[in-house]
Amino acid sequence: MNIQQNLSLMEKLAILTDAAKYDVACTSSGADRRGDGRHMGNCLAPGVCHAFAADGRCISLLKILFTNECIFNCAYCQNNCNSDVPRASFTPDEICTLTMEFYRRNYIEGLFLSSGILISPNYTMDLIYQTLYRLRTVHHFNGYIHVKAIPGADPALIEKAGFLADRMSINLELPTANGLKQLAPCKSRHTILSPMRQIQNGITENQNELMVYRKAPKFVPAGQSTQMIIGATPENDYQIMRVSEALYEKFHLKRVFYSAFINVNGDSSLPVLPGGPPLLREHRLYQADWLLRYYRFHVDELLSEDRPNFNIYLDPKCDWALRHLDTFPVEINRASYQTLLRVPGIGYKSAQRIVAARRDTALTYDDLKKIGVVLKRALYFITCSGRMMYRTKLDEDYICSHLMADHTQVPTELRNSGYQQLSLFDTGLAL
Repeated sequence: MNIQQNLSLMEKLAILTDAAKYDVACTSSGADRRGDGRHMGNCLAPGVCHAFAADGRCISLLKILFTNECIFNCAYCQNNCNSDVPRASFTPDEICTLTMEFYRRNYIEGLFLSSGILISPNYTMDLIYQTLYRLRTVHHFNGYIHVKAIPGADPALIEKAGFLADRMSINLELPTANGLKQLAPCKSRHTILSPMRQIQNGITENQNELMVYRKAPKFVPAGQSTQMIIGATPENDYQIMRVSEALYEKFHLKRVFYSAFINVNGDSSLPVLPGGPPLLREHRLYQADWLLRYYRFHVDELLSEDRPNFNIYLDPKCDWALRHLDTFPVEINRASYQTLLRVPGIGYKSAQRIVAARRDTALTYDDLKKIGVVLKRALYFITCSGRMMYRTKLDEDYICSHLMADHTQVPTELRNSGYQQLSLFDTGLAL
């Protein structure tokens, strides 16, 4: 390993924020902007990223690794033990100093802390716990903290960290056990799913305790999430979404993140993707993920073993609607909330507004536009008071050709040349 000696705190910060950039649980700001004395706030490129709270607020986080030293040899990871990259490690006190100083300067509102595996899982998890303990009890930091649990660490350490963090996550890494065995032989599904189950059980037990003892400490109150790398192994979209659906049902995860594979190590054992990172595939997976979480779809409705991959030209909801034209058009003023959720161009919030607004009056297309319905998609699938917006053929080829002419079917980032990691909160995810 290329371990750097006698580094300053800012030099360590530069190395360990760059090492954290492929963790897609947040997106980097990538910009420097100092306060000018006339406006509120400022921005620092290294390590500042954004997450969204449950109430919709955008939260700036310090996103860093505790260390990019690692004893594991995961083929897809730029920080694996064989990579020739500059190495650095923080101490718990250094992370506390950075967090508090960044917070005082209004750069951040919270901390996102992950890590390579230094010496052993237990050793690393203990360092992370010490950091959280100092932040909460010595520095009295009450901001948001998202921390990665270390697979294979002692459950007692994970539990102690869970009472100090707001959210915890454990990366599934790859969709299947076979993929993990091939590219990350030091890891196993058991060492990943065991702490995931522990966190889920801890959240459930803690919620029950809070119902009885309202002053009980909260355990991972913002829930847990995970991340999968897409494109490094040959799983199809159907297999990936089946895994995600099982994680939501069995582990009650708040979010599954998908990361388009980038061959950062130039490893010959990894696939060569001529078109670069599969960003459009990543985008379709995120759209389908929203259908599972907010629109009450099931994976088997979207894909099958005979049709295992998403349509690259249409978003999953439009694609589903075209294959089920027998259920359309639906009457806006009478259709159930569940039915409205399945109409392309109608989001779950606009469906709620439709149900509320039509109690007082029959809705028109002008009303729908004000409510937020994307009529250029919805008009093929709805009627208002028995009338369609325009004369439209309920024909798959006709509707498909018009939908494909809608440039929003492919997000701006992918229409333009050059690589850009998709934001997880990109407005292009609206369905």
